[in-house]
Amino acid sequence: QVQLVESGGGLVQDGGSLRLSCAASGIIAGNNLMAWHRQPPGKQREFVGQISSGGTTSYRDSVKGRFTISKDNAKNTVYLQMNSLKPEDTAVYFCYALNNGRGYWGQGTQVTVSS
Repeated sequence: QVQLVESGGGLVQDGGSLRLSCAASGIIAGNNLMAWHRQPPGKQREFVGQISSGGTTSYRDSVKGRFTISKDNAKNTVYLQMNSLKPEDTAVYFCYALNNGRGYWGQGTQVTVSS
C-alpha cells in the first residue's frame, strides 16, 4: 500500500521560509517521479514542481528561484524548500508520486503566508 505523508506546513510571514517533507512508504521515492502540487483557497490544484528518478527538477515559473525540490533516498523522503514566501503561495500543498503508471497523492499540508 502506497502512502505519502506530508508535514512541515504552517503559518509564516511574507518573506519567510518553510520546508515541507513527503515521507513515502510502499514505494521507493527515489525510483519514481515525485512532485508537489498546491491548491490555493478557492482555486484549482496546480503544479508546483517535480523531481525525476534521476534527480532532474522542474518548477512552475512563479516559484523558480525560490523553491527547491530535493530527495533523501535513505529516508525515502522528498522535500520542498520554500524561501522568500509570498501571500500568494498560501495553499494546501500536496505530494504526488507516479509509480508504474499510477498516481498517488498525500493528504496535504496547509501553508499560510501572512502579509
